[in-house]
Amino acid sequence: MFSLLLIAQANAPHCGNPGDASRVNTQAVLVNAGPASTYFNGAFTSVTVCVPGTNTCQTIGGVLVDTGSSGLRVLASALTIPLPQQTGGSGIPVAECGQFADGFTWGPVQMADINLAGEQAKNTPIQVIGASSFSSIPSGCSNTGAPENTLEDLGANGILGVGLFRQDCGIACTFTGSSNPALYYLCSSGACQVTALPLAQQVQNPIWLFSSDNNGVTIQLPAVPAGGLLATMGVMKFGIGTQSDNALGNAQVQTTDPGGNFTTVFNGQSYGSSFIDSGSNGLFLLDSGATGLPLCSDAPDFYCPPTLSEFSATNRGANGQSVSVAFHIGDVDALNETFTAFSEIGGPNPDPVDWGLPFFYGRSVFVAIEGQSAPGGTGPYWAY
Repeated sequence: MFSLLLIAQANAPHCGNPGDASRVNTQAVLVNAGPASTYFNGAFTSVTVCVPGTNTCQTIGGVLVDTGSSGLRVLASALTIPLPQQTGGSGIPVAECGQFADGFTWGPVQMADINLAGEQAKNTPIQVIGASSFSSIPSGCSNTGAPENTLEDLGANGILGVGLFRQDCGIACTFTGSSNPALYYLCSSGACQVTALPLAQQVQNPIWLFSSDNNGVTIQLPAVPAGGLLATMGVMKFGIGTQSDNALGNAQVQTTDPGGNFTTVFNGQSYGSSFIDSGSNGLFLLDSGATGLPLCSDAPDFYCPPTLSEFSATNRGANGQSVSVAFHIGDVDALNETFTAFSEIGGPNPDPVDWGLPFFYGRSVFVAIEGQSAPGGTGPYWAY
């Protein structure tokens, strides 16, 4: 049974020989069923975490690659090494409520050296999801959606957020009062209170902390035919225009608004809060009445047209740059459930268009991080 996965707000080249992953800035990405054997349209990689400044390290596989968020999160059940706990100014442990479109992750903020390919982000705050010592979840977090604190619920051993932003919250979490979005908490004796947290102590996108190749990432996945594939492999290349293998080339740059969004024009209507998100497992747009596509009887979060339906939309960045995007949506109920990579999965989303993992198939998608200089200008921007 297919299920909705929206781990988020949140081109044409083939991925090449898997041997490319040996390059210092290049890491393999695999679309498969994930560590829980339940996923589809999930792009997974491995991450090595170390106790800061030591050789006590662990490589964790089955970590979801997510351009719709920033920062590393790993399940406590997948972590076998002790990481130091981050504390607030008063020495009280810091925990986080990671908020996503389909639920939340809860757990302490701990410190790790993060190793990806030949790159390293030193002494970086990460979230450890579902730690037993932080079992009491404050209502301000549990009220945000369904918990995703176990392998069964998350479908992955962690989430590697490689999105547009340096931190997972940013300036909003540095303020106190009602304007704080309540991601970070100080927890003592089982009681947790929302806290303001400086930027440097928030969960960080590890890429911008690399000593080089730190202005963004390129994700390349091969094209997937209608009907799907059992699995497929691609690559994630760190840096934009920093090495011979990550040049921007002819990709068209689309800058975003402060929230990382742009405008999608579809059927003559503009949807100004659209975004690109490898952590979503489909293309989510409009409702059934607006698209003319029926919902599935077995999986009502998705569309099930009787025949493959071809569409075209135009994405327009804040810089006015427009790019036409062709896509198709098919009958999810009729797909082979032993396959894991599908280009035609789509579902309803009333206003913004969520360009999920099918958007990445057959494209090189560049993600330029805020404040980082890159060939197409200072991030944040998308290019493809």
